[in-house]
Amino acid sequence: MRQRSVEIPAPPARLGADFTIPDRPSGVVLFAHGSGSSRFSKRNRHVANRLNAAGFATLLLDLLTVEEELNRANVFEIGLLTERLVTATNWVRKHSKTEEVPVGFFGASTGSAAALCAAAELGNELDAVVSRGGRPDLAGEALWRVTAPTLLIVGGSDLNVLALNEEAAARLRCRHEIAVVPGASHLFEEPGALDRVGELAAAWFSDSMSEARI
Repeated sequence: MRQRSVEIPAPPARLGADFTIPDRPSGVVLFAHGSGSSRFSKRNRHVANRLNAAGFATLLLDLLTVEEELNRANVFEIGLLTERLVTATNWVRKHSKTEEVPVGFFGASTGSAAALCAAAELGNELDAVVSRGGRPDLAGEALWRVTAPTLLIVGGSDLNVLALNEEAAARLRCRHEIAVVPGASHLFEEPGALDRVGELAAAWFSDSMSEARI
C-alpha cells in the first residue's frame, strides 16, 4: 500500500490531494468533500481506510484552494466543483497504477452534487457513485443524465436531508438505492455509524465495478 501527497493541475489552481494505492487496486475512488471540509476530513478518511482495506485506491481531494475557500460562495459553486472533479478524474486515468481500473466517486454534502454532475458529464466513463449525507438535489437537471449506479446513504435521524435524497432519487434513471443508517445524524457521529457507511460503500463499489469489468 503506497500513500503520497500530490498536486493536481487545474489551471489556474493546483489542487492538493492524498493518493493511496494498494499493490493491485480493483478500482479507484475519488472523494468530493462537502462544505467546510477538506481532504483531511476524519469522516471521509475513515471511509477511505475501509475502501483501501477492500482493495480500492483512493484520492482524497481538495476541490478548492485555501484562498478560494475564504469565499464561502465557492463552496456552493457546483459548476466549478464539477469541473475540478472531472479534471482530477482525467489525472487519475493517466496514472500508471489506475489507468485501466474502474473509477467511482464518493461525495459528501455539497460534494455529492458535484459528484453527480461530474458523473452525468462523464457518462459511461464512470462506474459508480456513493453519497454520504449528501445534497444530490443540488445537482439539478444533471440527475436525469447520470448512468453510473448510485447509492445514497443517509442517517435515519437526518430527516430533512433524507427527504431531499428521496426527491433526488425519484429523478435518477440509473440503477440506484437509498440506504438509511438507523439512528445516525447528519455527520454520522454515533458509534458504529461510519463503520456502516464504509461497509455500504465498499459493497456498492465492489458490485458496481465488478459489473463494469464484465
